[in-house]
Amino acid sequence: MKIKFTVQDPCQIVRKSYGDPIAEDLRFVVKSVVGEENFIDMQPNRSNNYCCGGGGGFLQSGFKDQRLEYGKLKDQQIKATGADYCIAGCHNCHAQIHELSEHYGGHYPVVHLWTLICLSLGILGPNEREYLGEDLKEVNVFHPETAE
Repeated sequence: MKIKFTVQDPCQIVRKSYGDPIAEDLRFVVKSVVGEENFIDMQPNRSNNYCCGGGGGFLQSGFKDQRLEYGKLKDQQIKATGADYCIAGCHNCHAQIHELSEHYGGHYPVVHLWTLICLSLGILGPNEREYLGEDLKEVNVFHPETAE
């Protein structure tokens, strides 16, 4: 079984700052880590991707119901990919999409980009796996009690 991943294009760095070239760089890194065959792009994507609704202070605004309603489109977009995981390069995106997944019943894990990079390098610590699903929690984990 192959695990499938999609990626959120963060508004600040993609749409507001560097545009599609940085979105391409993001995809290069993601595909290098998870394998091109395991990557599914959201539609639309890059500079046209939908905002998750967590940035610009909205995550901390106190308007939780409105934030979750705004993010419903993002949740539907992620689910439409059929991906097992959503990768977020932005902390606000991560927190918002994680909450969307729980709120709307998607139950897809949301992982930080750095988590997958470290996992692929074999340097992700046992205490840094909180957002990994059961299928990845034990990848490259050294268990001294079972070592021979």
